[in-house]
Amino acid sequence: MNTTLLSSSENAILSPTENQMLVELLETVKVNTAYFMGYPVSKDFNYEALMPFLQYPMNNLGDPFVPSTYAVGSREMEKEVVQFFAELFRAPADDWWGYVTNGGSEGNLYGLYLARELHPKGMVYYSEATHYSVQKNLHLLNMPNIVISTQANGEIDYEDLENTIRMNRHMPVIIMANIGTTMTEARDDIGKIKLILKKLAIKHYYIHADGALSGSYSALIEPRPAFDFADGADSIAISGHKFIGSPMPCGVVIAKKSNRDRIARSVAYIGSMDTTISGSRNGHSPLFLWYTIKKLGIEGLKARAQHCLETAAYAELKLNEMGIEAWRNNNAITVNFPEPELRIRQKWQLAAEGGWSHIICMPNVTQSQIDELLADLSDV
Repeated sequence: MNTTLLSSSENAILSPTENQMLVELLETVKVNTAYFMGYPVSKDFNYEALMPFLQYPMNNLGDPFVPSTYAVGSREMEKEVVQFFAELFRAPADDWWGYVTNGGSEGNLYGLYLARELHPKGMVYYSEATHYSVQKNLHLLNMPNIVISTQANGEIDYEDLENTIRMNRHMPVIIMANIGTTMTEARDDIGKIKLILKKLAIKHYYIHADGALSGSYSALIEPRPAFDFADGADSIAISGHKFIGSPMPCGVVIAKKSNRDRIARSVAYIGSMDTTISGSRNGHSPLFLWYTIKKLGIEGLKARAQHCLETAAYAELKLNEMGIEAWRNNNAITVNFPEPELRIRQKWQLAAEGGWSHIICMPNVTQSQIDELLADLSDV
């Protein structure tokens, strides 16, 4: 093993014990990265070309579309990333805005924040399969909410949603829709939700789509799920470190600019607008997303999505051939199967809930890796 992690001049700052701690951490990270298939994180990226930027304090302070007196950042790339996803998600051509976030949870917080400002007396509806961070966001924003039951596949129960809204139809409706639930990657159909709102004559509503994993690639597959602005969404949040891939957690939130304008305020200190959740924002993350989008383009991203779907189909087939009850939602890259023993869950870092586990066939997952996991399962 190479025990020299830092340059000689930097080595002098750390003791041999401290430097060894870094060496051991790096080795642990390498090993653990090679063996995880239970979480939606891509690891097939190479950003060596962007390494020189790590020498600088890149900070996209304030609104990406408003210049700041702090000029060490990547605003131009961030604007291109936002525009790319706004167009991909069919946002209104003259009414879109967004920014690169620290992750999907921040994007969901932003969508709920806009919804609350537009409908201060609104009731939030979300399914029991919603990501755990949403309840925390609702608590932070002090928003009343009701949990809706789910169908067997993890998708929201539309009958329960309709009946519950009917009982509270005097209140504005705020929907937190899942575009890929945490465990089963079920997608709530925004088209069906819109029909419910129309049937109940709900005039005041807001729909936010949590597309942390599936939102990134749902626009690239056929048939296209009903999840974006053309289908009725008012804002969409995705994660950047999942389908796209990034060495650090990040995300993108897209909203209608007309709604964003309701909460914008000018801040003299930074010479920009205060329109985001955090003040200082990572200026490196937009570079990673921009680099991959430019390198792959739409066709490359479509091929990336197709690879994931083909790997998931292979995993589902092989698990069933082994007599293991495996299933997945339509056009999903998450394959569900009964929770395996602890030894296997720890090795492959497989999440488990309610007796079920899953593997998520991210772009870096190959059929040979699936075969290796299957071999472990057959040894039980």
